[in-house]
Amino acid sequence: MDLQSLGKLAKEASYELAITGSEKKNTALEAIALALEANQDKIVSANKEDIQAGKEAGLTEALLDRLLLDETRLAGVVSDVRSVIKLDDPVGEEFDGKLLENGLKLSKRRVPIGVIGVIYEARPNVTIDIAVLSLKTGNACILRGGKETIRSNIVLVDVIQAALESVGLPKTSVQYINNTDRALVGELLKMDDYVDMIIPRGNAGLQKFCKENSNIPVIVGGIGVCHLFADKSVDQEKALAIVANAKVQRPTVCNSLETLLVHQDIAEEFLAKLYAHLAPMGVTLIAEEKAKAILGDKATLAEPGDFDREWLCLNLGVKVVADFHEAIMHIRTHSSGHSDGILTNDFTIANKFINVVNSAAVYINASTRFTDGSQFGLGAEVAVSTQKLHARGPMGLQELTTYKWIGIGENLIRP
Repeated sequence: MDLQSLGKLAKEASYELAITGSEKKNTALEAIALALEANQDKIVSANKEDIQAGKEAGLTEALLDRLLLDETRLAGVVSDVRSVIKLDDPVGEEFDGKLLENGLKLSKRRVPIGVIGVIYEARPNVTIDIAVLSLKTGNACILRGGKETIRSNIVLVDVIQAALESVGLPKTSVQYINNTDRALVGELLKMDDYVDMIIPRGNAGLQKFCKENSNIPVIVGGIGVCHLFADKSVDQEKALAIVANAKVQRPTVCNSLETLLVHQDIAEEFLAKLYAHLAPMGVTLIAEEKAKAILGDKATLAEPGDFDREWLCLNLGVKVVADFHEAIMHIRTHSSGHSDGILTNDFTIANKFINVVNSAAVYINASTRFTDGSQFGLGAEVAVSTQKLHARGPMGLQELTTYKWIGIGENLIRP
């Protein structure tokens, strides 16, 4: 596979997309939605082949769940595409306008980034999300999915490219690296002549590799070691429902709960309730020594490193903390900076928690499962960024733009 040619074609497509109006971009997105619906059987069939191959390869249940794209999930993805159509196009928006004393009128105008390279694993819905958000913001994209989802992704990209051609946009606006050779990832990371931003969506090893080997700016995130802290003032019954939702609703995704911290003043009572509430749901409690002493044989003793793990299954780390300060120190030490929250009726403590926890999303009395582009009203997301520059949290349309300064004068010269 000639990645240089791929990059050149993507760059050329990005120039055309940059001057494509909102109406035509929305027409293209509706064409994609219709094409996905029309090709449902072909897409689902290819995904079943990926699922079967994954089972034979011994993929975990968590990975198989991420890989699944059945009729129900595909319908949800199509619904997200149409949600993006309804959103305002940020490209062309002007902001921070001012008139200088010398008569120069200055403003910033939102523009596409250019070409976005995304490297990801196991989730074929990501292929559609990235393509749609990139197109809406006038960006071309080069996609590189994992080998476990190659059949699904090839079909999806074929469908998307045909839809683009049907409305007169270059099919090279969305391209897919259909060779699973890992050396191509390293080559993509060096293509700074053509690619303007890299987004790795995968495990910590992939993200580390991209940061260390890329000539292109890298947006990292998507690793979710998420925490909730049950403060001593918490409404315990309501807290149990939040914890269950955060852990059980979909444990294989990055915004699911991995660690529950419990204030020592309520630990005896609350941990007993926690076990009774979660055990019937299949949750295994992984407890540090103080929590283990309370739970006894109802929990498994945590091993070194367990509180740094993204379980992606029905395991839940549990720790008893002496006070607010110990909870904060644990989160600072072990959180991935994705989503962390506090369960409390003391809003002085809640506001303090917001100020001192430096994660991309921070919650009061709410499930971490809300950290999601669709849930945030962004239509979809290309990633959940856990870094501090340019973008944080779910990356929607605005995060796929940059800006340029616009200066307007009346035959103005600098004295």
